[in-house]
Amino acid sequence: MFGRVVVIIAIAVVLIAPFAFRTERPKPVSDARRVIIITPHNEQIRTEFARGFARWHEGRYGEPAAVVYNVPGGTSEIRKMLESQYAAALQKGETPGGDADLVFGGGSYEHGRLKRGVTVTVDGEKRSEPITQPVTLDPSRVDLAEIYGQEKIGNIPLYDPDGYWFGTALSGFGIVYNRDALGRNRIATPTTWADLCHPDLQGWVALVNPGQSGSITTAFEAILQHLGWETGWRILRRAGANARYFSASSLRPPTDVGEGDAAIGVCIDFYGRFQSQALTEAGYPDRLGYVDPPGATTIDPDPISMLRGAPNREMAERFIEFCLSPEGQALWQFRASDEHPDGLGPHEFELRRMMVRRSMYEDHFDRAIDQVNPYEIARAIENPDRNVRRFVSVVFSAMVMDNHHELRDAWSAITSHPAFPRDEPLADAASVDDPDLRRMLLLFDAMPDVPGPDGASYSIADTEHLGTLAGGWMKGGWMDEGLWPADADPQRTLRRDMARFFRESYEAITP
Repeated sequence: MFGRVVVIIAIAVVLIAPFAFRTERPKPVSDARRVIIITPHNEQIRTEFARGFARWHEGRYGEPAAVVYNVPGGTSEIRKMLESQYAAALQKGETPGGDADLVFGGGSYEHGRLKRGVTVTVDGEKRSEPITQPVTLDPSRVDLAEIYGQEKIGNIPLYDPDGYWFGTALSGFGIVYNRDALGRNRIATPTTWADLCHPDLQGWVALVNPGQSGSITTAFEAILQHLGWETGWRILRRAGANARYFSASSLRPPTDVGEGDAAIGVCIDFYGRFQSQALTEAGYPDRLGYVDPPGATTIDPDPISMLRGAPNREMAERFIEFCLSPEGQALWQFRASDEHPDGLGPHEFELRRMMVRRSMYEDHFDRAIDQVNPYEIARAIENPDRNVRRFVSVVFSAMVMDNHHELRDAWSAITSHPAFPRDEPLADAASVDDPDLRRMLLLFDAMPDVPGPDGASYSIADTEHLGTLAGGWMKGGWMDEGLWPADADPQRTLRRDMARFFRESYEAITP
């Protein structure tokens, strides 16, 4: 009898429990209340912003909202994908867009390219159209002067004056390093970009292909702009000679450095800090470090842009508003918790990114995980050259990636030379006395001449020629001058020709 009673009670508990402990089901979300976002952001950022936006939207508008993400790759790959899609639509006479609402993440340069859009030839006439569209936010809810406090940080705008993009966070670029790996090789903690060039780091540097990552292109550009064209390429060439690989993803270096598969690498600041936090939580608090080289890094906004033909424009505008609100900004830098009395902060992941809203540093700086105010550390580039960025990927690819085997051999021969000053890895031909080593360094640091119209020649080592070369080769202005085949891409041709020059120079060092 007692056993039957126990069974009956157990069955009752099983039947009643789901009703006693069930939570309210989420309200259904119609297509009109969704926002479709193309992004390079990682899963942690996507999760927190989707959750945060749904909570914020419910509280402000009294209705549910959902975020649908599309993650096709890095920012450069996203921009190239959109350029291809929009150009194809225009050539067919179709209205481009309509598949997604926003591009969320990436650097200001890439969002500027989206604003410039694409140019196609239709029926013999050129037609240029932007990929994104301007947004006018309601000034009663979004005061840009209050949010940003200024128009630029350093030399870089915080938002587009025409409303095509708005900075949502700020990114720095620096060096992530493994203290254990450096210690085993008796290499000091890095403080400058030149530390990537230490001769004992051969095979231990983690780099990313700038052709596939807009953020790494920005990091390399910062080196060239802050330290100068000549010194910058000396650093990038030697760092490339030390490289273990050239990843397609900017996420890989901090991961590999953290695991000890590489000793040092270039990365976005929050990737380095996030990986350091992950290792700390796993019980390795002292393994990973990150440094912004003083006076030689760029603080760049991480924008959001609305695509032309956005199918959910109202929701897209609301998502932009959320990103700029205190609730959205707190997700970047506050500690994660299940309970935030004031609603400010992430639920599960600590994102470790610098906030763009100026008042957050005035009102909530004590709650920031990283006690860094980017508005205080940003430095303007003294003489910025807008043409520098155009050459980063092409020159680095030809100089380093297309000839990596030859480059490594040449660098190994130089650094093993008895007269090489191993404590000065940036030593050049002018700073050494040994004639053989001087010859090797002259070849190693040589830069090619680039042909122009009518037999002219321009040295790419001279920054005064960058504007001319950018117009002629990078923009195709010399298309009718016979400098490359009619059906060829001028940038690929330039890269191939420069790669041949670099390869011959490296091979002359190690015949």
